[in-house]
This record gives sequence, structure tokens and C-alpha cells, in this order.
Amino acid sequence: MVIPPPVRPPRILKFLKPYVLKMHFTNKYVSAQVIHAPTATVASAASSQEKALRPSMGSTRDVAAAAKIGKILGERLLLKEIPAVSVSLKQEQKYHGKVKAVIDSLREAGVKLL
Repeated sequence: MVIPPPVRPPRILKFLKPYVLKMHFTNKYVSAQVIHAPTATVASAASSQEKALRPSMGSTRDVAAAAKIGKILGERLLLKEIPAVSVSLKQEQKYHGKVKAVIDSLREAGVKLL
């Protein structure tokens, strides 16, 4: 009598966290975007380069600007009914300074982090 191998469910790991937050900081600007990983499209984005945001910001590159970008991105995500995102940090990025400001303001806006 031959015992068949166990049936394993298909891998759905990449679909458990489909929305990924990526941040980019330059000497002049702060930008953050949420990418839908399975389709590799940008679900929502916010940047201090946007003309509508520049007058309301004192500086476009400091921690306060990063916090404002996170807040605006959080509001845009909730408008598109995206309740949770996972964070993807680059190797040199640490949870400190501008990165912390963006992530904390996303949390305050009501977006859950996975």
C-alpha cells in the first residue's frame, strides 16, 4: 500500500502583506510610497516635492516634513481603503529620525503596520 505525499496549501506568503511602504530621503526632499507587491504598482504616494504641499511646509527635508508626509500618506491610504501596510527599510535605514516620523504619523492617521 502506497501512502500519497501530504497535500500542502499553495504558498500565499506574498499575498499576506500585499502593501509595502517604501521611503526615500534626499538632501532636499522626503517621499514615501505604498506599493502593491503582487502587481508592482504604486497604490499611493506623498512627497514634499508636490506643489500643493510646499507652501504649508517650512522646510521640505526635516523631521517635521517627514511627519507631515506620513500624515498625508495615511489619509490617502484610508481614502483608498487600505487599512494596513508592511514597512520595508533599506539596509542603511534605522527606526530613527525621519523614518520614525513617517512611521509614527502613519500610525496616528489610523493605518496599521504589519
